[in-house]
Amino acid sequence: MPNGAEGGPGGPEPARLEGTAPAPRAGASPLEGAAPPAPARSLTESARMRAVQAPIVPIVGRWVRETPGTISLGQGMVSYGPPAEVMAAARAFGDRPDDHRYGPVEGEPGLVAAIERKLAEENGIVVRPASRVVVTAGGNMAFFNAVLAVADPGDEVILQRPFYFNHEMAIEMAGGRAVAVPTTPDYQLDLDAIAAAITPRTRAIVTVSPNNPTGAVYPASALRAVNALCAGHGLYHVHDEVYEYFTDNGVHHSPGSAAGAAAHTISLFSLSKAYGFASWRIGYMVVPDALFEAVNKIQDTNLICAALVSQRAAEAAIAVGAGYARRHLGTLAATRARLFDALASLGPRCTAPRTNGAFYAFVHLDAPVDPLRLTERLIREHGVAVIPGTAFGVAEACSFRVSFGALDADTVAEGIRRLTSGLRAVLADG
Repeated sequence: MPNGAEGGPGGPEPARLEGTAPAPRAGASPLEGAAPPAPARSLTESARMRAVQAPIVPIVGRWVRETPGTISLGQGMVSYGPPAEVMAAARAFGDRPDDHRYGPVEGEPGLVAAIERKLAEENGIVVRPASRVVVTAGGNMAFFNAVLAVADPGDEVILQRPFYFNHEMAIEMAGGRAVAVPTTPDYQLDLDAIAAAITPRTRAIVTVSPNNPTGAVYPASALRAVNALCAGHGLYHVHDEVYEYFTDNGVHHSPGSAAGAAAHTISLFSLSKAYGFASWRIGYMVVPDALFEAVNKIQDTNLICAALVSQRAAEAAIAVGAGYARRHLGTLAATRARLFDALASLGPRCTAPRTNGAFYAFVHLDAPVDPLRLTERLIREHGVAVIPGTAFGVAEACSFRVSFGALDADTVAEGIRRLTSGLRAVLADG
C-alpha cells in the first residue's frame, strides 16, 4: 500500500459519524479538540429559598448589639429558667451507655408516656389508638414536620393574619403557598373569611391560640367551628398550643379533644415558654395515626431524634407540672395591663386591641413610616426594640409586635416608657 494510503501517516481522517467530534491526534492534550466547556453554573441559593422572607429576629438583634443599653421588647421568651428538677435530671444523665446512642425517632418511651398522660389530663386529648405523639426539637420543627407530611409543592395552607412568621417561612420552604386570611379588628378568627379562602389546593388550616403575635385567645366555639370546617372539607386542622398556660383567666381549649377530631387534627406544643426551656429545644406534636409513618420519615431524615439529655430534662419538667408557669401569670397580667394603658395614652393614632393571652401586643401606628425603619429608629434613638409588623404579614400599615415576657418588672417598665416616648416622637413628626 503506498505511503499516505487509508489510515497511514498523512492520509485522510478515518470516517466518523455525523455530529461527533474528531478523535484527538496522537500525543495531543486530552482537552485539545474537545467541545468548549459549558458556562459555569451560578453558585446561588435556590429560587425556593430566595422567595422566603429573611428571619427578622437576627436583623433586629444586630441593631440591638450595635446600640448598647437597648431594652428588647422583641424576641418572644420568658424571664425565668427551668425548674430545679430539670437541672437535676440533666446532671444525672450520661452514666448509662444508652445515653450516648440514638433514641427512638418518635421520642424516649418515658417522655412519650408522660406527654400522653399530660394531654389526657390537661387537654382532653386521648392519644391512642387514633393518634400518636412525636417529640421534636422545638415547636418550629413540629410545624415543619406537619407541613411536609400533608402538603405537596403548590398546595395551600391557610394562616390567620397577623401570622407567626416562621409558619409562613416553613410553608414556603416546603414549596407550598401560604394563604393569609385577615382576622377581625380585635384579632379573633373570621370564620367566613377562612371558609372563603378554601380552594381545591388547600390542605390545612392553621390556628394559634393563645396567639403569636397578637396575644388573642380564641374561644372554644371558634376553634370547634374551624375543626368542623376542616372535617367537612377533608382538610387538616393544625393547631399551635405553645402558649397554652398563658391566659389571664386560665381558660384554654384544645380542638384535638373533640370527638372524631383525631383523624384530621395536628396539635403542636412546646416546653420553651412554660418551663423556661428555650435552649433545650423540646416540642411535641400529636398527629393522626395515618400520618405517623410520614412524620417518622421526615424526622429520621432531618434529625433522627431530639437530644436525649433534653428529653430526660423534659420528662422532669412535665412532672413538675403546669403550676410552674402559672405562678408567673400574675406578673405578666400586671405588665400587660401597664403596656396597654401606656399605648392608649398615645391617643387614637396608636391602636392596640387589648388581648389576654401569651405575652404580646400587636400595635398599629397611624404614621407615614415604614415598619422596619420605625424599628431601627426606636432602637438607635430611643433604646428599645420591637419586631416590625411586615414580618407577620401586615404590609398595608405601620405595625409592630411588642413582647414583654422576657424581662423583670423594673426593666419592662423602663422599656414601656422608652417605647411610648419614641412613638410620641414619631407621631409628632407627622
